[in-house]
Amino acid sequence: MNGVHPKTYRLEKPRRHEVQSWTRATKQSLCLMWQKVKIQLMLSMSFLVTVFWYCRRLYGFLAELLKRWSDYLQRKLIKNRSVLAEVDLLGYSAREWKGETKQAKHMREAYNELFWNCHIKYLRQVKKDNYCVLRAVLFQILSQGIPFPSWMRERDILKLPEKLLYSQGCNWIQQYSFGPERYTGPNAFGKLRKCMETLKTNWIEISGTKDHEERGNLCNTLFSDESKEHRLYEAIKFIMLYEVVEAYEQIKNREEPIPHLFSRLLARDTSSDPLSFMMNHLNSIGDSGCLDQVEIFLLGYLLEVKIRVYRLHRFNTEEFQASGLLRQYLDGLN
Repeated sequence: MNGVHPKTYRLEKPRRHEVQSWTRATKQSLCLMWQKVKIQLMLSMSFLVTVFWYCRRLYGFLAELLKRWSDYLQRKLIKNRSVLAEVDLLGYSAREWKGETKQAKHMREAYNELFWNCHIKYLRQVKKDNYCVLRAVLFQILSQGIPFPSWMRERDILKLPEKLLYSQGCNWIQQYSFGPERYTGPNAFGKLRKCMETLKTNWIEISGTKDHEERGNLCNTLFSDESKEHRLYEAIKFIMLYEVVEAYEQIKNREEPIPHLFSRLLARDTSSDPLSFMMNHLNSIGDSGCLDQVEIFLLGYLLEVKIRVYRLHRFNTEEFQASGLLRQYLDGLN
């Protein structure tokens, strides 16, 4: 141990000003970092706010554009629709026949009769032209899903124009008029075939649709297409003509008795044979004339439905409802 001095260690506290200097440097560094981060955050937030504002403006613009386009399509669809939406019958009566005039009171009483005693709660406005009766009847048949008439299923109605023209030699069918389109000549056969196809295809499709709302949409689409809609009516007109030809041949050949309805129709001076029936009655339907009463009953007979006709301006008279006359015309059919 002699001559050897042990090592001595001494711990010294850092000086106070050195500790404060280190703390200050740390705070300054953190402040600088926060300033940079704060600037970045502010820039990011400003960017996001700007993007949000532009997106909101774009959304508002697109929403307004879509609304205008939807309104345009809706107006166009409603304008083109020949059968409008269902409305409350009494509400319609109150709107259309205001006031205390004799006519207004009379019409309101007629609508009340329909509502309370005939149990008709709603109505639809139908485009007023010379197809209006066919339109009203056919729309109700299709919208209610009434199936294709049994006799039309048994016979192929697509072959009726061919049968009438070639098998029965009715060359005068070339004088058939398609509503306002008069005398199409040799083109009549091809046009009639297209009309029959349109009727059969649409009737089977719509009547086969079980969902009521979907069937209503199909009807609205169909009755918004004027050219297709008119082909339906021309097909019905031709079926009426075809059945009159058949009845006329049975009378001429003294075959089995025919329904009394056809005897009444052919007894008229203006429709004593199928050609005069076509020229004097059918050709004007859709153009300058509409169906007569006996033709409405013929329509119901062919489509296998009972058509009731109410003449509101004839309320409180025997002519208010045509169902009694219908029974008279259909006497002996069953």
